[in-house]
Amino acid sequence: MKMNRRFIGFALLLAVTTALIVGNQTLADDAARPNIILIMSDDMGFSDIGCYGGEIETPVLDGLAADGLRMTQFYNTARCCPTRASLMTGLYPHQAGIGWMTADRGHDGYRGDLNRNCRTIAEVMRSAGYRTYLSGKWHVTKGLKPDGPKNNWPLQRGYDRFYGTIFGAGSFFDPSTLVRDNTMISPVADLEYQPETYYYTDAISDHAVRFVSEHSKSQGEKPFFMYVAYTAAHWPMHALPEDIAKYKGRYDAGYTAIREARLKRMKELGLVAPDCRMSPQAKSWDDVKHREWEIRCMEVYAAMVDNMDRGIGRIVTQLKTDGIFENTLIFFLQDNGGCAEEYGRRGNVARGDRPNLSPMADDEIQLAMQPPKTRDGRPVLTGTGVMPGPDDTYIGYGRGWANVSNTPFREYKHWVHEGGISTPLIAHWPEGIKRGGELDHQPGHLIDIMATCVDLGGATYPEEIDGRPITPLEGRSLRPAFEGETIDRKAIYWEHEGNRAIRVGRWKLVAKEKKPWELYDIAADRSELNDLSAKMPEKVAELSKMWQTYADRALVSPIGTWRGKR
Repeated sequence: MKMNRRFIGFALLLAVTTALIVGNQTLADDAARPNIILIMSDDMGFSDIGCYGGEIETPVLDGLAADGLRMTQFYNTARCCPTRASLMTGLYPHQAGIGWMTADRGHDGYRGDLNRNCRTIAEVMRSAGYRTYLSGKWHVTKGLKPDGPKNNWPLQRGYDRFYGTIFGAGSFFDPSTLVRDNTMISPVADLEYQPETYYYTDAISDHAVRFVSEHSKSQGEKPFFMYVAYTAAHWPMHALPEDIAKYKGRYDAGYTAIREARLKRMKELGLVAPDCRMSPQAKSWDDVKHREWEIRCMEVYAAMVDNMDRGIGRIVTQLKTDGIFENTLIFFLQDNGGCAEEYGRRGNVARGDRPNLSPMADDEIQLAMQPPKTRDGRPVLTGTGVMPGPDDTYIGYGRGWANVSNTPFREYKHWVHEGGISTPLIAHWPEGIKRGGELDHQPGHLIDIMATCVDLGGATYPEEIDGRPITPLEGRSLRPAFEGETIDRKAIYWEHEGNRAIRVGRWKLVAKEKKPWELYDIAADRSELNDLSAKMPEKVAELSKMWQTYADRALVSPIGTWRGKR
């Protein structure tokens, strides 16, 4: 009998010990595993925020960088939809079904909807016992109507709570396709959130704070994953008057002066090599005819980023209030480079040229990307005769300022040269990253975020769901970088709108649509100014063969599918 009791006692001890070691959902593991907050901004360049060389005031992000890790060669996919599909799944975007935008181009890599052969971060982390929250932009589905299909809305793809927009762009004062959980709403008729002035960036921040607070009160024994997807600083240039006023006069010197000041700071910070050269100037300041209007565009852009940074500060404050800041991993990155699209910048429109229209009902759902009118009936205007910022304007900041945002790199959103795909990556986690304030210069890609979450969260990435095979992860965990070690990878690949690239070590092969390959030694020429393709045809052949193998296996081929049927 004594032996039986000893055996039973030993068995119970073994069972408890085993649970503590391998059980994803035990209290011991839950206390040790980090909360994870993934923050992404929209249409911003590599050099915009302060800790990456910019003059825009971002003290919160700068503080996270000072105590965390900054990666200097981290990449996105050059466009919003593909980046979000890739970020959410740890796959290249075509493998998730969104190689272009949310339109079906008749090929599995270009269906415009997250497919069912992938799993989202939220789905995987929730299976490991995490609570999951999303505040902000979704933009990975064609289902945009309140009474239409919702199978790829956030709550159907693993999130416990959601506040944000299903579509990719819209007014910051009356967002298109605004949703709370599974219900499309009007900000005016939303009884749960009625600020004195509705501004979408603030709403995203406020709901992220709310999710953290409510989690701590009701689910505090569990870790959480939260995705905070800002639309700042995507067009339209909308900002609050007090935020715009803060940047009055900051950009009077024009494009060149701001670019040169940024590159100087980037070199001082060690973000680029001391001999890094500036890419060509996109526009001449001397040729700008509407100076006051052009300056205002960048003042509003800066105000949008500034407001976002303060909102991130409120999230950080809530984490500290709840006593969970030290064991929360915070990522910050961007979905693509600065946007050179000239949206809303053509023509001259005087504000008095158009009469007021009928007001909108409080409960009317806003579905238009560019609303024809404000809620109170004022026409929404574009053109150089209208100063951006208020709710009755809809204007982008243009190629000249996008060139500034992407200092010192070539090209913009859409293209896979460095200006289109380079993003800051700040990783801050006091209990897990001991490289406070350091830079990491090895290449990384947003496919690595999912792999990192799975690794640190003790999750299991499935091989199949309900008998359906799940595409294996493409990314690599960033844990080695957190510990000062090398990420084990062979190559990183890109394709967007026929623009294509491969990065292997220091070498990058890149081409625009229907153009020949260019070859660059990124270690010596990050700005991609010295094309070595003619001098090194063997390297071009080697890398182009690798790229084609990737394209054929990752649902990229045939090139040109993104254009649809001709």
